[in-house]
Amino acid sequence: MKVGVINLGCAKNLVDTEVLLGKLRAGGAKLVSDPQEADIIVINTCGFIEPAKEEAIDTILEFAQDKKVIVMGCLVQRYKQELQREIPEVYAYFGTESWDEIVSFLGLKKSRKAKRILTTPKSYAYLKISEGCNRLCSFCAIPVIRGRHRSRPLEDLLQEAHYIAEQGVKELCIVSQDTTYYGKDLYHRKALIDLLSELEKVEGIRWIRLLYLYPTEVDKELISYIKDSQKVLPYFDIPLQHISDKVLKSMRRGYDERFVRRLVENIRVEVPHAVLRTTFIVGYPLETEEDFEKLYQFVAEEHFNWVGVFCYSQEDGTPAYLLGDPLPQEEKERRKQALLSLQQSITEKKNRELLGKELELVVDGYDEELGIVPVGRIYAQAPEVDGVTYVEGERPFKQGELVKVRVTQVAGYDLVAQEIA
Repeated sequence: MKVGVINLGCAKNLVDTEVLLGKLRAGGAKLVSDPQEADIIVINTCGFIEPAKEEAIDTILEFAQDKKVIVMGCLVQRYKQELQREIPEVYAYFGTESWDEIVSFLGLKKSRKAKRILTTPKSYAYLKISEGCNRLCSFCAIPVIRGRHRSRPLEDLLQEAHYIAEQGVKELCIVSQDTTYYGKDLYHRKALIDLLSELEKVEGIRWIRLLYLYPTEVDKELISYIKDSQKVLPYFDIPLQHISDKVLKSMRRGYDERFVRRLVENIRVEVPHAVLRTTFIVGYPLETEEDFEKLYQFVAEEHFNWVGVFCYSQEDGTPAYLLGDPLPQEEKERRKQALLSLQQSITEKKNRELLGKELELVVDGYDEELGIVPVGRIYAQAPEVDGVTYVEGERPFKQGELVKVRVTQVAGYDLVAQEIA
């Protein structure tokens, strides 16, 4: 049986897809990268916000006419009955974490020894340390879709990290819905630093990058640990969502503007070379023009390295759904583009500060569109969401290779660097 798997959505979804690939192969399926060659196509969906749902539906419809399609993941977890009614031609629907059920449904053998198949370059891989979320942010459907926070046992994570390192991976990207909550359910205390200290001992892993840090959990102990660590990068990915006290209170984020400004200042004082990434939501139901201007001014003042911006999506089952969705989509897009335009100029300025700096870079591969140019990332660039660094050099580079470079040019969000002998 030839099976093709299509992944939609975030890095956490990608990990689920990689787990499924391993179980399918261990069960006897032949995996194919071209969906047209497949007897069965499995689509792992995202159902977080409206654009993700639209992408999932479009992908399902594209393949369901001519192929046997199995749909799994967040969209099904949230809307299974509606999907079965509206798109009955789909072969089968499965929710999240349903790998074994899919293997059984296809008549394949179950294997406890199945190993996750990494689909990322050898330079990096994701380690998902927990599932679900206990935060009850008013705009967010994740608790509805994925349930309450469930930390994975530290021993399981170490075993997986060793396996990842054995594949030649150099950078471990730690992901979850709420990375800083790790251990509170399982060990009844914060255990992220315990986990990091053990991961640092894994031979072969050179970089550890933390993603999805909840603002109120980024305390002095964690900041200090990152500052002194040999492997954990000084890269702080902290989704703030807004800066207006009124909006933050309605969002149920548990902090205010004063807290945020103090947090940013603390990180920069303690870790002068820290890189800060954040995300914001524009067009939240209570967001006035004054609130948006406050957010715009905050971004202009704080000079984050990277900023992601999302238009508010009214999601059923969330507390904010009852607030309606009064702002036209065109106005949401205007605010989004205004913030992104501002941030582009800030990121370019931040990049110019790196000119002449000598830094370590991990090679992701080659950008063939630019004539087989080696491309990688420095510590300030997370995979898939930030810019990249193009490498000038006379020799061939290998995926996952760590190279000493000097930054020579800025190309918008990206950098150009020369290898140092």
